[in-house]
Amino acid sequence: MILPLELFQGLGVILARHTSQKREVDRVLLILELSKANPSEAARRMNCGREKAYRWYHRTGDLLAELPKHSPMTVLQLERHLRCFLKDNMRPGAPPTYSPEQQCAIVAIALEKPEKYSVESEKWTHRELAMVARQQGIADSVSRSTVGRILAEANIKPHRSKYWEFPNIEDPEVFDTQITEINRLYRSSRENLQNNIHTVCVDEKTGMQALERINPDKNAIPGKVAKLEFEYKRHGTQALIPSFEVGTGRIIAYHIGATRTGKDFASLIRNTVQLDPEAGWVFVADQLNIHKSEELVRFVAKTLNIRRNLGKKGKNGILRNLESRQAFLADQSHRIRFVYTPKHCSWMNQIEIWFGILTRKILRHGNFRSITELRNRIDRFIDYYNQTMAKVFKWTYKGKALQA
Repeated sequence: MILPLELFQGLGVILARHTSQKREVDRVLLILELSKANPSEAARRMNCGREKAYRWYHRTGDLLAELPKHSPMTVLQLERHLRCFLKDNMRPGAPPTYSPEQQCAIVAIALEKPEKYSVESEKWTHRELAMVARQQGIADSVSRSTVGRILAEANIKPHRSKYWEFPNIEDPEVFDTQITEINRLYRSSRENLQNNIHTVCVDEKTGMQALERINPDKNAIPGKVAKLEFEYKRHGTQALIPSFEVGTGRIIAYHIGATRTGKDFASLIRNTVQLDPEAGWVFVADQLNIHKSEELVRFVAKTLNIRRNLGKKGKNGILRNLESRQAFLADQSHRIRFVYTPKHCSWMNQIEIWFGILTRKILRHGNFRSITELRNRIDRFIDYYNQTMAKVFKWTYKGKALQA
């Protein structure tokens, strides 16, 4: 059997690929032997059965007849064609032990609560599903491994779960308006910065523990990962309130302390605004009450030279309640204003992304002998982050409803 040059090249490419499967390589080598000897001799050289050698001899002949004569394939096209050729032919296989109806019935049970079938468990196991399938008369004999295969084919994992929080959207139109406004702010943050308008995300990282490990860590060595001491001493906690500028990806101001009160938050906003006193400032925050505090309202009113009577907290005027204070702080006519994320949508605040970076880089595996050491480490990390890691986050969310 004479093989054309292009076929030799295609087979050579498959042999050279380190990703080629052993089955493919063995069959390529057999085809190359068939090009030099008859099937019986090729079978002897390759130490395989004569039936296999004759089968691939005839299949290669059919392949040669299929190859185009006038418009040869590219090397990539030929490689793809050969990989399909080297695969096993489809075979019917043995008939299924359990009918589609039986498999659907087992899946249906897995989608129900165990208590419906008098199983005292919050989650299904394969053993319990197999037991219930037998009790329900779905199959006389079915093993837990068979149940596992049926569920795997249906991509159902009844033994797994994760927490989620129902958004409880009271007014879809208001919700969409809030989401659209935040997305618009993120998209235009760099352009607004050129127009002297800062877009800043703010929130609190509370409960940062100063944990000191009892014994020193063991560094990684060849063949072994690093080891961290399990026991530790507690030296107290701190709260971090940073200002993350969306248009630059930098932390431009922050407050670290033992508390996160309305005064602490208002102090952070004051320090942030003082970085560019005449500029416009748009702060993205969640619905926490300290983000709508009396101190914050008084600061904004004083800075904007608003001389009207603010009223009295709990009584009347702008300071009357959370709703009235939020309306004042969110006033779009103000040079300093707040945009609030919808309830249970703190993930819309980009500062949460930065908190994740802080946790992975410093807090999760840190070793702090005191509150002061924790504070100093965070100070150094923020400087390091701004100098080497800061970048504008690529915000891809467009406002479409998320699936549960």
